[in-house]
Amino acid sequence: MNTVYENTPISAELADRLWAMPKFEIHVHLEGATDAATVWELAQRNKVALPAKSLEEWQSMYVFRDFDHFASLYTQATQCMQTADDFAFMLERFLAEQVRHNVRYCEVFLSASFMLDNFPQDEVIAVISEGIKLGKEKYDIGMRFIPDIARHIPDSCHRVLDFVLKGQEQGVFIGLGLGGPEVGYPPELFTDVYDEARRQGLRVVAHAGETMGPESVWGTLTHLKSERIGHGVRSVEDPKLLEYLAETQIPLEVCPYSNYRLKVTPLDQPHQIRKLVDAGVYCTVNSDDPPMFSTDLTSEYLLLARQGFSWEELWQLNLNAIEASFLSDEEKRKYRAEWQEFYSNGEIK
Repeated sequence: MNTVYENTPISAELADRLWAMPKFEIHVHLEGATDAATVWELAQRNKVALPAKSLEEWQSMYVFRDFDHFASLYTQATQCMQTADDFAFMLERFLAEQVRHNVRYCEVFLSASFMLDNFPQDEVIAVISEGIKLGKEKYDIGMRFIPDIARHIPDSCHRVLDFVLKGQEQGVFIGLGLGGPEVGYPPELFTDVYDEARRQGLRVVAHAGETMGPESVWGTLTHLKSERIGHGVRSVEDPKLLEYLAETQIPLEVCPYSNYRLKVTPLDQPHQIRKLVDAGVYCTVNSDDPPMFSTDLTSEYLLLARQGFSWEELWQLNLNAIEASFLSDEEKRKYRAEWQEFYSNGEIK
């Protein structure tokens, strides 16, 4: 399932530069970043029955009709993750892939609503903490985690918050997120838990404007006071919302391939990020659930290059991710210096 732009040629110099540039990623799901082969391996290890007779058949199912089809397969994949050791295994593979794309720092979602009944919270927090140490010591990648609430399991929201607060005390979790199907699960359902999260000093983000239109983004901003919007691409359908986002500079975590694969963006159309950027909206580039959507962070930038984004525009999107992250100013300063050193080594004309 290719977009009309995937075979559009770009210069080898630009492609090499995009591969080499240091990157931030602030919207990627650990479970969704676990490839089909790893999920299959976990299923065999944990004796979880998947609706496939072979790895090849399971891999072939990673072609999605729509968001609901994707959500169903995603849920099945998370059911294969049964122990804290599974998460250690997943983190090792995740880090190895991130370093291949020169990702220097990432803020990673955990599908907390799905995991809380599987194993003790302390075990998961300990494994995630070790994963953060491994990332720095072995791969020189910084990581922080944002557990999220599944909208369609709203009763889990306060348990997820308790989990996040426990991890916050240990410096592992930095915020609370909200994912899953927008239709039927408005942000108003989660106002109280978001109010408490902010009161406790957590950063707050939420998916919106993906499978629903601008009203979902407005609701998330109004009721949840989200500091960033996951996706948000359907904001282009409302000029007043575009104006508001441009004025406030609330960052959008844009994931182009995800939007194409789930038919949020028509395959024969340029991605909505073009209109968003042209309207002055603050955008970042991310991979969401990379192996599920046959992508990675470098490919996201390459796709935008094929749609006419210049090196300067792509570089700015990369810089945007540093500023939109939840790192301290001191931490950001270190990365800015590294980015400037890379940029000073030569520009693409």
